Amino acid sequence: MKKSCLYLLILGAIAWTACENVDTDPKEDSRVNVRLDDLARLLAGAGIGEEQLGEVHDAVSSSSANGYDEEYTMRDLFRNPGYGVGDNPTKAYGKEYDRPLRVLLRESPEASATRSGITAGTDAVGGADVDSYLEALEKSDLQIYWPYYENWDGKSEPIISFAPDDDSEVNVGYRYDAASGQLEEVLVDEELAMERPVWVVNRNDDSSLTTLEMLRKEDPSWGEGGGEIIVKPKEAGSTKALSGHKMLVLKDFRMKKNFDSWFAGGSEFNVQVGSVDGFYASTEAELKLYQPSVTQFSIVIRRCKKDRPVDFNAVLISDWTEQIENCALLVTEDDGGEQTNWKCSIVGRIKSKSYGFEIDLPYRQKDDIVWRGQLSRAYMEAHDGDAGHFGDIDLSFELVDY
Repeated sequence: MKKSCLYLLILGAIAWTACENVDTDPKEDSRVNVRLDDLARLLAGAGIGEEQLGEVHDAVSSSSANGYDEEYTMRDLFRNPGYGVGDNPTKAYGKEYDRPLRVLLRESPEASATRSGITAGTDAVGGADVDSYLEALEKSDLQIYWPYYENWDGKSEPIISFAPDDDSEVNVGYRYDAASGQLEEVLVDEELAMERPVWVVNRNDDSSLTTLEMLRKEDPSWGEGGGEIIVKPKEAGSTKALSGHKMLVLKDFRMKKNFDSWFAGGSEFNVQVGSVDGFYASTEAELKLYQPSVTQFSIVIRRCKKDRPVDFNAVLISDWTEQIENCALLVTEDDGGEQTNWKCSIVGRIKSKSYGFEIDLPYRQKDDIVWRGQLSRAYMEAHDGDAGHFGDIDLSFELVDY
């Protein structure tokens, strides 16, 4: 990592073009142009104080606890101050603020725009367009991303940057200097974000996912958020469960590299397994009774978790029978695009004969394919509980009696 950049420049001395327009609902006013760099400057000039810092910290803490990135969406900022992605807006979490950040943005957008160097009355913000701009902002997919928020000392004010339109690892950030009445420009890299608070205005791309943490909270059989796999009790003095059945479990997941620029946040993985769950056919005629199925889970790995095993504890195949010869595994990192499919085959055995089943595992065209292939019964049994290398990730599978 290059040495932290902290070079102060007077606003306007350099014309930065690394900005990006966000597509809003085409039914809304298309004249309102919501830009990442404009929002970063507006936030920097909004007069953020201790209460607003605490609000953003509350929100990103909740998002992280719910299995998402360290993020605070504009939707929640305007509608549910302090709420994170995954929080239920109908529930009270004790998050009440006298002057939430939305109030600062609504009370003095023109003053904030002036301090930020944005001309009032333009299509960006100001004048008669203020209400339209704030409405478009609330409906956009923009958010505040706060990497390494756990390191915050509870008082230091952030430098506010935005995601560039390429994979750059350095970009401009802003902070308001009360003495001069101007915004100062600061060059920001990830090392600086580790050392002091940095907010990044970027796009949300994981709120549509149902993370493992959310599944654990919604499904009592997973325990109250603990992710414990519930297995049947064993007979006294026995090492096997009463039923003698096994299930295939993905125990943990280790990401060995970050898949996106740090400005974009963590990595969103989709793990899919195709199999003929509970395959007990004894004759060819019974084959028609079985259809392959796909089990899919999503997990967001924050950048600070790179090279660390993260508990997964998800059942991929609920009834791993002796007749299942292999299963198909597809792991992708979410980057969007049109849906496509990986066409593959999985195999079940009846006595001494093997029979194939065709199956499609969906993914999107821009996704990074981290690993795909078939996992044999022999591999699973030989490496039961061990970490295996699958491209840029390590996975630990376990066959669990229940």
